[in-house]
Amino acid sequence: MIQELLQYFNPLDHLVLWLVLTFVIAFFVSLSTYPAIFRIAIAKRLMDEPGDRSVHSKMTPTLGGVGIFISLVVVITTIGALLDTKILLLVLGSLTLLFFLGLKDDLLVLSPRKKLLGQILAASLLIVFTDTRILGLSGIFGLTVMPYWLSVSFTLFVYILVINAYNLIDGVDGLAGCLAAAGSAAFAFLFIKTNDTTMSTLTVATIGALIPFLRLNFSRRKKIFMGDTGSMIVGFIIAFSAVRFLNTAQTSVSSEFSGSAPILVLAIVFFPLLDTMRIFLIRLVILRKSPFSADQNHIHHRFLQLGFSHAQTTVYIVILNLLLIAFIYQIGHLDILFQTILLVVVGTSLYSSLFIYNWLTPNKWLSKSIKTKMD
Repeated sequence: MIQELLQYFNPLDHLVLWLVLTFVIAFFVSLSTYPAIFRIAIAKRLMDEPGDRSVHSKMTPTLGGVGIFISLVVVITTIGALLDTKILLLVLGSLTLLFFLGLKDDLLVLSPRKKLLGQILAASLLIVFTDTRILGLSGIFGLTVMPYWLSVSFTLFVYILVINAYNLIDGVDGLAGCLAAAGSAAFAFLFIKTNDTTMSTLTVATIGALIPFLRLNFSRRKKIFMGDTGSMIVGFIIAFSAVRFLNTAQTSVSSEFSGSAPILVLAIVFFPLLDTMRIFLIRLVILRKSPFSADQNHIHHRFLQLGFSHAQTTVYIVILNLLLIAFIYQIGHLDILFQTILLVVVGTSLYSSLFIYNWLTPNKWLSKSIKTKMD
């Protein structure tokens, strides 16, 4: 009886209940893992020690990514059996590879070269064995269809760029996690619209896995960081969602997103990518040092210097990113070149809005910063 039920059950016919079940499983698995993770981290002293660049003053566990990973594994290996198992099996393999790379980096420190090689391998698994890649740019810069070698290379570049962008923006409480949750929610909406049950399940599971972590990441008494383990995992999920959505829109002529998919994807990852590009330019052009060297030039560092708390910084940036996504979604019927121009102008303006306001009213922000430091 159970076999017959499973054989004829189609999650798409009961999508709301299916996604609610996905969220519940991911949420409670994630929630139930953190007490054990805390005990292990404290007993074995697996903690982040504050340094010169740290915005925290206390030793803090760095194993938050473990709970996120376990939650996604449980979802994929249980209800994932009723979905596209080939895709999910390869996603699971890539996540496992990134999990161990991130865990080693959080505990022992991993060289950037080995980390990059691991990211390339994880991305290549999905590009090669599923042929899920970016076929073109829908006419942007005249690129409608790219040659196979260029398509594979560009897709691999997108994976590496997005994974590391989320890793680099993980600098204050909740920022990387909230941006990943917002991005996953946006992709979940798009995948629901395109009837991609497998990807909507994966993105909803990511949201469910992140919420218990974020509660602790914002906590003062029981704080935990996601570490490189978590940032690489959520960055990979966002990157794969972007590539999958682009591939689906570009291979289906009737897709309502065929003329706006690249711009929608860029809007979802705009803030992490723009911040990464900005700090690389600052390091190369102004500071004349390696783009991979650490400093305090990220947007979240600027917010803290203006007197904002971690929570205020995160909420402000995430709201701006959501506004950008909503705006780009509304203009999807326009010519793609015009969409691109609007994305750059509006996105950059939103990214710079606080600094522009600070420049116009310097005394107000200066007094706020001084008051915060005195408190």
